[in-house]
Amino acid sequence: MNYFAVHYLYAGDSEQIITLRPEHRAWLGGLRDENILIGSGPYTDGFGGALIIIRLPEPATVADAEALMDQDPFQQEGALAGREIREWNPVLNVFAE
Repeated sequence: MNYFAVHYLYAGDSEQIITLRPEHRAWLGGLRDENILIGSGPYTDGFGGALIIIRLPEPATVADAEALMDQDPFQQEGALAGREIREWNPVLNVFAE
């Protein structure tokens, strides 16, 4: 499996984020059910944004992760101020496959 860290940038008080959050969370729930989502949640430092960790079968690339994350309602509706996706190597892997 290949792992990816997805960083979302958005203002925590964004009306568009608040409105889309239920649809976004339902979409993430589907990824969880497909055993793709490892974890997700907002940063709690008051600056907004979130971290999402996903796994895709080898030989998945960042481009594959981008294609998947393009399906997120936040991305589709233009609610994000920015997004960064990086391949991640969980050296001490505690995630059951």
